[in-house]
Amino acid sequence: MSEENPIVNEILSKAKPGKQTFLGYEESRNVLKAIGIPFNKTKLANSEEEAVSISEEIGFPVVFKVVSPDISHKTEIGGVKVGIRTPEEAKAAYNSIMDSVKRHVPNARVEGIMVEEQISGSELFVGVTTDPQFGPMIAFGIGGIFVELYKDVTFRLIPIGVSDAYEMLQEIRGKRIYEGYRGRPRADPRELVKVLLAVSKFICDYPEVREMDINPLMVTHKGVMAIDARIIVDKSLEAKSPC
Repeated sequence: MSEENPIVNEILSKAKPGKQTFLGYEESRNVLKAIGIPFNKTKLANSEEEAVSISEEIGFPVVFKVVSPDISHKTEIGGVKVGIRTPEEAKAAYNSIMDSVKRHVPNARVEGIMVEEQISGSELFVGVTTDPQFGPMIAFGIGGIFVELYKDVTFRLIPIGVSDAYEMLQEIRGKRIYEGYRGRPRADPRELVKVLLAVSKFICDYPEVREMDINPLMVTHKGVMAIDARIIVDKSLEAKSPC
């Protein structure tokens, strides 16, 4: 492990040897924030009262998401509420999510409700996958719910350099979406390149990370900001840095 980032070292050290470990929602975000990826404001609520208080602290509108290691597709079971604008809506959203989770996944371990700053913009995707033959690869493309539908994604072997990152930005068929098409926020290519390079270096420093997703990575009028993240650590094999 790298000696340079004690936050990442501490979180990844909890991964169990001999099998894959899926980092939790907050753990994944904290790892990526520690390597320089910007995220929206969030805070975990464990009661209706906390959900309202945190919503007011972050500032409406907000998004609520259930946090559970047993629920991967939150939207499908009613575990996500967006556009919450008042304390009354926050109370209703909290109770609606909890009721829906009990109904659809009664045995799920629920850690709480994540209250998130609601961010609007264009959705991109940055990810890492490990090819059995070639090793870790970084991916960039159109994100959100369309990442699997359109498959508008480009790949490079890790490590990548600055020129590789800029080339990836140009290879997306839907690149006009983040270039300011019809009034949409225009991405600063330097910010996107910075994210891609940070992810590449992260995998070089921590080759035990076998998969990761930042989805969506939002292009906003205030800059690039990550919303959600997933990291899989695999210590079943001796991982060698590709760099």
